[in-house]
Amino acid sequence: MAQADMSSPRPFRIRVPDEVLEGIRARIATYPWHEMPDDGGWDYGTNLDYMRELCTWWLEGFDWRAQEARLNRFAHFKAPVGGIDIHYIHERGSGPAPLPLLVSHGWPGSVVEFLDIIEPLAHPERFGGSAADAFDVVAPSLPGFGFSGRPPRPMGPRAMAGLFHRLMTEALGYEGYLAQGGDWGGAISSFLGLDHAPACRGIHINIMTMRHPGGAQGPEEEAWARRFAREQEMEDGYRTQQATRPQTLSYAMMDSPVGVAAWIVEKFRSWSDLEGGELESVHDRDTLLANIMVYLVTRTFNTASWIYYGRREEGGRVLSASGRRVEVPTAAALFPAELLAWPPRSYVERMYNVTRWTEMPRGGHFAALEQPGLLVEDIRAFARTLRR
Repeated sequence: MAQADMSSPRPFRIRVPDEVLEGIRARIATYPWHEMPDDGGWDYGTNLDYMRELCTWWLEGFDWRAQEARLNRFAHFKAPVGGIDIHYIHERGSGPAPLPLLVSHGWPGSVVEFLDIIEPLAHPERFGGSAADAFDVVAPSLPGFGFSGRPPRPMGPRAMAGLFHRLMTEALGYEGYLAQGGDWGGAISSFLGLDHAPACRGIHINIMTMRHPGGAQGPEEEAWARRFAREQEMEDGYRTQQATRPQTLSYAMMDSPVGVAAWIVEKFRSWSDLEGGELESVHDRDTLLANIMVYLVTRTFNTASWIYYGRREEGGRVLSASGRRVEVPTAAALFPAELLAWPPRSYVERMYNVTRWTEMPRGGHFAALEQPGLLVEDIRAFARTLRR
């Protein structure tokens, strides 16, 4: 039964006004370039020479309208859920019984991450597969991100999971669904499995962001915990800022397309499985810029950063203070260059009912962009065990 604030989803089409695009271009063209240390490379942050090259392409070669058309190939909708207008792509699958699948992105991503996996998931027969593996794919923009509305104050992943559950069951009328995600989508999927079973029938995650309240146990897990802490020392700056003083950061970022691009590009380079340290060995610059532009044309860099503050208020990384486990079937897809190194399976199994554990041969944090084929096949294989 729909709640009082729920109305029918309405079609939505992305069409950014010309004046918005012109304003972005003008700020890029007049950016006051500065300096970096002579021995910098990428060690001090986003490389200046690369940013100059990227911005030259942004002005002279990048075509937002082409990217807009690529996004608009799919059916977009908005639906009010919990007082927030949630934007989502909804691609209905082939065959007689497509399985509903919610895919959630993270930061600094957007629905752009899913453009290469939506069609193979929804229509596997077009890619040499079987329509029996088809999904109804629902890919929302997180609250405060992209084309979704913003919450009135910071909202964490557990609250977002509640909204997405209502999107699937109330706005779209699905009795059951699977959830998949990386980055924040992994946390949202975890809370869907924890709080919203049996409607959430299973989850597939390609990141392990959550933690057990009892901490690491035994030599192998303790060694992982120490290694994890060391590896995150140089990555924690942005998290700390966005989890404690996001508004202060916003004043610079909301005024600077180049600043937003540099902040995001650094993460794509640091967190991806690259060849020879070259960002564009994995990510083409048009896709990088399309993702960045989603933050710019919607003016959501600020509100997208709020999720870090929201998680801190919800209790941080701890999945359940009482140690309650996700009991729905859980698939873990371990990509070797993932920024947040997975703990040993023993740790994961104290938190999740792990029924599939796949150690991937390559790939990093942005699995849907870096290795879409591997990700799609793993989701399909997991879902087959639940279709029986």
